[in-house]
Amino acid sequence: MRLRVSAAGCALVLGASAALLASSAAAVAAPSKPVVRENPARQPTRSAELADTSVDPFTEPGFAAGCTWHEFGEGEQPPWWLTFADPLCVEYSKRDITIDDGGALRFLVAEPSRFAIAMVTCHYYQKDHWSVQSTHGATPWVAWDGQYWWDKAARRAGARLTNFRIDGHTVGIGDAVTALEPDFPDIARALSDYGQAAGETGLTVSLPYDLRCALAG
Repeated sequence: MRLRVSAAGCALVLGASAALLASSAAAVAAPSKPVVRENPARQPTRSAELADTSVDPFTEPGFAAGCTWHEFGEGEQPPWWLTFADPLCVEYSKRDITIDDGGALRFLVAEPSRFAIAMVTCHYYQKDHWSVQSTHGATPWVAWDGQYWWDKAARRAGARLTNFRIDGHTVGIGDAVTALEPDFPDIARALSDYGQAAGETGLTVSLPYDLRCALAG
């Protein structure tokens, strides 16, 4: 019972945090009161305009249909030449993060190279499958399937966690929607755009301007 309460509590916290993040971003993006300038004839330049700070439900990137997927097993490091792939679409297995067989160490050794190849590309899409546990066969402390992408040219990025579990219990916006629906249906409907399935949480956000990727298109 204690674990169920804990998981439900985490779900509610995740739901409230997402709602707070979305409302805060909307407030930042809202037009501000005009400022009186010394030279009223001068018009603000595009660089002075407020960046898009909207937070939206998760969507697939526009380049996803053209992805060539590169799949890697537990602790496997990608080849260096993928640094120059654009779009770069990779899928990693990270289910063997265990203490007793060196799986956690192999994971830590592989991550720097996985991170390095992603930094240069303007269009990046990663899928991965996580499971962290003390030993094989044990209930995972935490587990999830992830999707993460960015499109620096379009200045957008997205992330979604599915099948998110803590000690075997699902946690996510979808769980918060289910918990809130009976008493707070309006809040539940607002949150449902960010994940409806148990253990699901996702959103799409803006990125800073990147001149190199903007010119490359």
